[in-house]
Amino acid sequence: MTFIPVLAAESGIVDALVESTRRTGETFGFNAWLFFSQIISFCIVAFLLQKFAYKPILTILEERRKRIADGLANADKIKQQLAESEQRYQEILTKANAEAQKMIDEARASAAVVKDRETQRAISEAEQILTKAREAAALEHTKMLGDLKREVGRLVIGTTAKVTGKVLTADDQKRLSEEAAREVAA
Repeated sequence: MTFIPVLAAESGIVDALVESTRRTGETFGFNAWLFFSQIISFCIVAFLLQKFAYKPILTILEERRKRIADGLANADKIKQQLAESEQRYQEILTKANAEAQKMIDEARASAAVVKDRETQRAISEAEQILTKAREAAALEHTKMLGDLKREVGRLVIGTTAKVTGKVLTADDQKRLSEEAAREVAA
């Protein structure tokens, strides 16, 4: 601070500086009244712009910021709802898969029961068929044995009649038939 009073004391430097500034102003056409009127005009224009342009623009910008913030909040809500719906979708899908697996297991168990029942039915039918076939075979065997006995008896009688050369009586024929049947049965 000691330097400024020293400069002020030297009025010659200050006067030279003021004179230099005045000459520079005259060189460039500086007019103090014109300068002050421009300052006043600028202040009026700045005030009018502040009141009628700048504040409404700031209000619009603030509304825009609010809408953007609301949009971001809505986007966050939508993301949250989407995540919740995805979670519900996964839960429903898991539940549906579990129910489907349960149905498949029940169907397999049902199919196994039906398979066992049908297998048992097929086995019993096969046993019935075998039983009937055995009975038919036994009947056929009995019939064939009866036919064979009669034929053997007839052949024995015929052969005996030719060998002995006599006519056999009914009792002789019966006796020879029974003997031949016993031998065939044995």
